Amino acid sequence: MMSETVKRTKKTMPNSKDLKLLLTIGGLYAIATFLSNTFVNIFLWKQSGDYIDIAIYNLFVYILQPISFVVAGKFAKKVDRTIIIRTGVIFLSIFYVTVLLAGDNASRFPYLLGAILGIGYGFYWLAFNVLTFEVTEPETRDFFNGILGTLQSLGGMIGPISAGYIITRLDNFQGYSLIFFISFFLFLIAVVCSFFLKKRKATGKFFFKQVALERKSNRNWRNILYAHIFQGLREGLFIFVVAIWVYIATNSEFALGGFNLTLSLCSFISYYLVTKILKVEYRKHAILLGGFLLYVAVGLFVFQTGYGMLLVYGIIVGIAYPLYNVPFISLTYDIIGKARGAKDLRIEYIIIRELFVNVGRVSAILIFIVSVSFVEPKIMIPILLLSIGGGNLFAYYFVHKTDSSIYRGVNGT
Repeated sequence: MMSETVKRTKKTMPNSKDLKLLLTIGGLYAIATFLSNTFVNIFLWKQSGDYIDIAIYNLFVYILQPISFVVAGKFAKKVDRTIIIRTGVIFLSIFYVTVLLAGDNASRFPYLLGAILGIGYGFYWLAFNVLTFEVTEPETRDFFNGILGTLQSLGGMIGPISAGYIITRLDNFQGYSLIFFISFFLFLIAVVCSFFLKKRKATGKFFFKQVALERKSNRNWRNILYAHIFQGLREGLFIFVVAIWVYIATNSEFALGGFNLTLSLCSFISYYLVTKILKVEYRKHAILLGGFLLYVAVGLFVFQTGYGMLLVYGIIVGIAYPLYNVPFISLTYDIIGKARGAKDLRIEYIIIRELFVNVGRVSAILIFIVSVSFVEPKIMIPILLLSIGGGNLFAYYFVHKTDSSIYRGVNGT
């Protein structure tokens, strides 16, 4: 009797090997991106000194990312999904090789660099999100997302401060070249890890339009998609403006690394506590509190008077983002799991979600480009930060309208 119970339990448990491998790949990705991504924006900024060039680079990232999501989704219905994640990591590796080869001329190719990175993100995150959906269940998603967030926070602590130290100790170009090479090497390790994932091939046709139209009849799906648009609005603007402003305020890559270290240390603690303490029934409360604190932090950032205030901003964001992100991601997966045909159409659902996030990101960057083209950036950027910066808080309006009974559901069929 006992042995039968153990067997049944093992069958219902997520594949621990795949969980560990997926978290390892996610951790390597986090370290590699945190080591270099912030400094790619600074690397380009120091070459051009033009906000629009940096915005165009990020714009092409977020235009190509959803397109790649759709392409990767179609392939994921025909080939092993571990090939999809491997393709994404390879493109991310190519991105850093391209930056290394371009060197001091990198700012002349914002379109190319953004496109390569966007393709890498699209393939990587499509596969990673689908695999996350498959190796977790509703009751383990908060735990998985919390552990992943913890690894990302560790990457955020180790990466930027190490990169800032390397850049300030070496000649600028040598320092940037070294951190870009290290990122390239970490992605190669991630490629190797992907070969040990269990092969997972979806079957069936690609029903993109059907899932896109599902939002008309599925209130939960519709509201969570609208929430993702507002989340994307904030991300699209803050992803590059914050780094540039911190660098301008300090004129030091090491200070920027220290800022990211502070933010990520607080994020690490917050992810740990959220994972341990947050109960399913309090997800919406956590999302509201996290969104509110993120918007409060915007005011501190815009009206900061020195590096100390920037660090306070980093502390608040570090605490607030896990509080918002862990329940928000878990709620999204649960809504997908309860949606019509989720068992066979999970890829399509994840693609549609990503499209809506990137609608927000692209919209924010386009608004930024148009605005600073006509108004002095010093005047316009604070206005944009104070308005678009409330995206996570605005997203709660739609989160609140989702049905809380979704928490008790099981995956749809």
